[in-house]
Amino acid sequence: MDTIGELLRQWRHRRRLSQLDLAIAADVSARHVSLVETGRSNPSAAMVLRLADHLDVPLRDRNRLLLAAGFAPRYAERPLDDEALSAARNAVERVLRAHEPYPALAFDRRWNIVMTNRAVEPFLAEVDPELLRPPVNLLRLGLDPRGLARLVVNLADVRAVFRSRIRRQLAAAPDPGLAALYEELLEPGAEDAPADADVMIHMIVRFGGRELRLFSTITTFGTPQDITLDEVAVESYYPADAESAACFEGFGPGLTGSGRA
Repeated sequence: MDTIGELLRQWRHRRRLSQLDLAIAADVSARHVSLVETGRSNPSAAMVLRLADHLDVPLRDRNRLLLAAGFAPRYAERPLDDEALSAARNAVERVLRAHEPYPALAFDRRWNIVMTNRAVEPFLAEVDPELLRPPVNLLRLGLDPRGLARLVVNLADVRAVFRSRIRRQLAAAPDPGLAALYEELLEPGAEDAPADADVMIHMIVRFGGRELRLFSTITTFGTPQDITLDEVAVESYYPADAESAACFEGFGPGLTGSGRA
């Protein structure tokens, strides 16, 4: 297992900071940062968390830093349906429900869908059942020809956007599972590039005999102290023009509540 000094050095390099940069940000001496990284000083748990905070280390990896320094993990990881997360889970459900009749879903760090609203359901009607077996992965669902890929008119643009997002995510916090998904679904065809767009790149979906133009936003928890909440994100899709909005509004008032993947 890597030492605490080696792990901190890796995160510092990942954030492109010098020892002096980190020392100034964390209000410690550059010499102390150097001593910790070289193993000549054993940091306290408080110092580990202080440096991790300024390095923007995810909670899962902060636990790893604490273990490497000889301390117990600080952050729990509970399933989203755990009673302790009921308030947060209800908040996600309210966000999803309030976004209807437009699609929205919540997914974890490896893009496994954990919750959706009912506006997503019509798009899943003709998806291969194999892709809908839990855990349903958003990347695979969106890019596999048996999934939603055959509905996406500008698939090359969407692939390029996914590729950029996953690269940034892996650069911020490496994850072997996500890296494997990237190699499986996004590495081939790396020459794809997003088309020029005036403001943003839209996803164009052929559905019900129409072409729907969508863009999306991402929502995350601002101050999570649980690993699950730290890693969950809500993606909400919006119509990019009046015709697309009218199509979603035509789905009717029956789209209420939320579902689980």
